[in-house]
Amino acid sequence: MIYTEITPNPASLKFVTGLTFLKKGTADFPSIDTVEDAPLVKKMFDFRFTEGILVGKNFITLTKGNDFTWEEVIPVVKDFLKSYLASEQPVLTGKYLQIEADAPINESELEQRIRQIIDESVRPAVERDGGDIIYQGFDDGVVKLKMQGSCAGCPSSMVTLKAGIEGLLTRMIPEVKSVIAI
Repeated sequence: MIYTEITPNPASLKFVTGLTFLKKGTADFPSIDTVEDAPLVKKMFDFRFTEGILVGKNFITLTKGNDFTWEEVIPVVKDFLKSYLASEQPVLTGKYLQIEADAPINESELEQRIRQIIDESVRPAVERDGGDIIYQGFDDGVVKLKMQGSCAGCPSSMVTLKAGIEGLLTRMIPEVKSVIAI
């Protein structure tokens, strides 16, 4: 069974399946040039409407071009996914099948606390909306994050970033002064 969930980004839609694609994290493909070790994703970029794809634990978020309506796209994607997944071809291969380490060895205790708050309090909510947020570093009071999937280019992503994530981190960790997207 495949069903859709809306996201805050009108150009992105989440296709939820009963299968597990990743044990941890997400795989982001903002363009065809970034596709590696992802046979299903590569085929999805054959559709003219596909502008980006994010693969999560049990979902695929598709970002479509503005020239297409969801009424046109949804049946095509659902039929494709049903057929592809029934064929038992791999969705992801290579590096995506390995579980990621929790944190780089050279992170400070402060950075580990920041990453933990993001992973436990922020990422689950963002993934429910068909996106992901990746910790990229901390420097001079500034937390750097990368927005992926439906979050990339979403009209409300700056509100999420500033009012939500920045507010949470500055309250919980006094050393954090601001949060930016890179």
